[in-house]
Amino acid sequence: MGRSDALRDKIQKLGTKQKLGALVKFADNPDDDVRMAVAIAMGLIPTYDSGMALIPLLRDASPQVRAAAATSASDIHAKHCEEYVKKLAFADPDPNVRQVAKMAFDKLKDTVV
Repeated sequence: MGRSDALRDKIQKLGTKQKLGALVKFADNPDDDVRMAVAIAMGLIPTYDSGMALIPLLRDASPQVRAAAATSASDIHAKHCEEYVKKLAFADPDPNVRQVAKMAFDKLKDTVV
């Protein structure tokens, strides 16, 4: 558990420092918590590339990762993720993901860039 916590701390710091390239390396980690931390950290980097890096996480097998990615997409106003978030909001099998994605979708569709 200690290694996973340290890794999540490192990921958070990478997000704070806007180090997308380093973050992307952790996006396919087998640990759901690590991928969720990556999705959250990407929400700290308001760039087109960060939004593009969120797309695979919006399709992740883990509901927590999908929900975190949807929230991050709305946090950075990633309009290019809007259709993915919409799909989660209305068609995801997990009710929590649908609820989180619906809020994220509402925020995204109201954003003017």
